[in-house]
Amino acid sequence: MDGLLVIDKPAGPTSHDVVARVRRVLAERRIGHTGTLDPAASGVLPLVLGRATRLARFMSGSTKCYEAVVRFGQATDTYDAEGLPAGARSTAPVATRSQIESALGAFRGTFQQRPPAFSAKKIGGRRSYETARANRARRASPGPLELPDLPDVPSPVSVTVHRLDVIDVVDECVTLSLECSAGFYVRSLAHDLGTTLGVGAHLAALRRTASAGFTLDDAMPLDLAERSPADALAAIVPLEHMLPELASVVLDDEGVARAIHGRDIGPAEISGERSTGSGPVRLLDQRGQLVGIGEAAGVPGILHPSVVMR
Repeated sequence: MDGLLVIDKPAGPTSHDVVARVRRVLAERRIGHTGTLDPAASGVLPLVLGRATRLARFMSGSTKCYEAVVRFGQATDTYDAEGLPAGARSTAPVATRSQIESALGAFRGTFQQRPPAFSAKKIGGRRSYETARANRARRASPGPLELPDLPDVPSPVSVTVHRLDVIDVVDECVTLSLECSAGFYVRSLAHDLGTTLGVGAHLAALRRTASAGFTLDDAMPLDLAERSPADALAAIVPLEHMLPELASVVLDDEGVARAIHGRDIGPAEISGERSTGSGPVRLLDQRGQLVGIGEAAGVPGILHPSVVMR
């Protein structure tokens, strides 16, 4: 069983929970997800099955789209509604749409973003959320707790926001629509927006609307997949239709043979024109079946098969 199943994850289960539940539905051991969604978040969660697990790294780095609700007035330690209050509740007037629009200018394009303390980023070899939970326990405990001498939050990382729009503003909540790079934390956006406006804020709700070239229209609700394994099987995207964001080239018989054996592929083995881009490309045979993924070999016009599917 090889391919991609796009699940519409409900709020509640972790991404790993979804993987485990779909494993039971499909009786397929080799299943993985291509980009974690927080338990409270919902939406597009592409799952790779069988041999498609070898393509996960090309999907996890893709751009993603979200619809997010940010609630102003109170920051939390997790930057979302699941956390504990961080600081006093703001008594400042609710931000206007004009003020929000102005503040969002700092969060478009490429910039340095600090991930939340409650995240899977590593600090000194330890998951950040482990240190954050220990620090929370220390603050709540009447006595001293022995904890490693580690910073509270991960270091900033470079992220890119391609699009960030205000959809609606109702009372203390703003609904945002955004497209961003992999590694971007919408929770951090909510927290930092509140800091910029001086009112505190946290992420109240999050729905992923697109990932790896697939949208909610392509997604099957998790409960439907569990009720109808036959429908889940029918919804599996075949290997050759995965990675729609990547360019593709068609190989002749010699090119297919070279790719299968891990040998470089030159223009003579490519039927038709190839993309001029430098990123990975899908290698297809003349029937349109996926042979593998090719990447630039360091010599102009030469591709090296970094992943072989046969």
